[in-house]
Amino acid sequence: MSQTKNFNLPDLGEGLPDATIVEWFVKEGDVIKLDEPLVSMETAKAVVEVPSPVSGKVLKLSGAAGDIIPTGAVLASFEIDPNLPQRADGQDTGHSHGHAPAAPAAPTPPPIPTAAPAAAPVAAEEKAERDDAGTVVGAMQSSNAVHTEQALAVGGVKAVPAVRATARKLGVDLARVRATGADGAVTMADVKQAAANGTAKLGAAPAPAAAAAYAAPAPAQVAAPVQSETRTPLSAAGKPMRTQPPGVVAKGQPEPLKGVRRNMARVMADAHSKVVPTTLNDDADIHAWLPGNDVTARLVRAIVVAAQKVPAMNAWFDGEALTRTLHAQVDIGIAVDTDDGLFVPALRNADMLDARGIREGVNRLREQVEARSIAASELSGYTISLSNFGMFAGRYATPVVVPPCVAIVGAGRARHQMTPVMGGVEAHKVIPLSVTFDHRAATGGEAARFLRAMMDDLALAS
Repeated sequence: MSQTKNFNLPDLGEGLPDATIVEWFVKEGDVIKLDEPLVSMETAKAVVEVPSPVSGKVLKLSGAAGDIIPTGAVLASFEIDPNLPQRADGQDTGHSHGHAPAAPAAPTPPPIPTAAPAAAPVAAEEKAERDDAGTVVGAMQSSNAVHTEQALAVGGVKAVPAVRATARKLGVDLARVRATGADGAVTMADVKQAAANGTAKLGAAPAPAAAAAYAAPAPAQVAAPVQSETRTPLSAAGKPMRTQPPGVVAKGQPEPLKGVRRNMARVMADAHSKVVPTTLNDDADIHAWLPGNDVTARLVRAIVVAAQKVPAMNAWFDGEALTRTLHAQVDIGIAVDTDDGLFVPALRNADMLDARGIREGVNRLREQVEARSIAASELSGYTISLSNFGMFAGRYATPVVVPPCVAIVGAGRARHQMTPVMGGVEAHKVIPLSVTFDHRAATGGEAARFLRAMMDDLALAS
């Protein structure tokens, strides 16, 4: 009797409770070899290729592109082929789990076909398979093969997972994109160019591979609105329509939050439940600035100066243990807005950088975020953060402090205002500043002195 195996979605090294299927590289009935790419999954921080834990026939795939799979839930089921290479017992993580190799009295075949599809694990069956959930990640981490950045050819088109994910979101058919990358691989720039030109839209005759990869999520998106009547602000009697009362269900299609936006919702809710936020606002007068000053670089420098003068704001606070950690270095989380949601990469050792180093560091982080190539380690560990929302609009704000940080600085849109001077008034350019701090860890005086130090540094000519 052939042996079967369930593969549970491992923790992809990010400590998140779930991940979203971007693309399957196999279909049910296919034969796959050990460590060949099985599926690409999108987490809050990256698009990751997950390799096959075994060699054999794919019996079941739990979910389609766009589906959210909880960490630890069954992702796929296999019929193991003893004639193909397999990973030895205990090899996944470099140590044995204490089970005899022959205990393959692994779950008997009957439960496999009826396993619940990814959403609700069944305790008894998954307990027998749970050993696998942790071991495969060990294999991914210790493997010499780099899967996450490999341009894999699927359906005759070579592209890394992040590019495929972007193409899917922009409605671009990769088979129709002119590839400019190495070895004929489609790059992120190629996809964005095709989306801007409209030359590679998913149309009536997509390439077979693209149709298989992207067809799954389509039905739910287009079913309802197609037959909707023409909207009008008038009733049948020609009078203005009344709005519907509260409680009436909207006609829009609810959609689950995924990836970065899903994690953002969790993080913000967690911060709201834990932090005691207080916000101070004021305007920094930058009338004395010489031409060529970089606004972001000056804001970063001002935060560094203020953090060195008021260390209580450049700190972490543990609300459970009621302890705080003051940091000698200043690592600033730079808020980066994307269509997928909010990223906050860390500009490390900002206190050691000059204006040019700050600009180069910020540009590098933004480029990596846009390409979804930034390492997960770069999205945590900052000691204070900056939201430069004024580059879009807005004057003051109440930015959210995300634990364990104690403070965040928000910079609004610069404007000119009339300022009293000796003998009259002058039009001075100012930058609105908002500093939100966790009042459990810092006093109002400390926050005010921090804001004053920022304003004083920003008032300098250069």
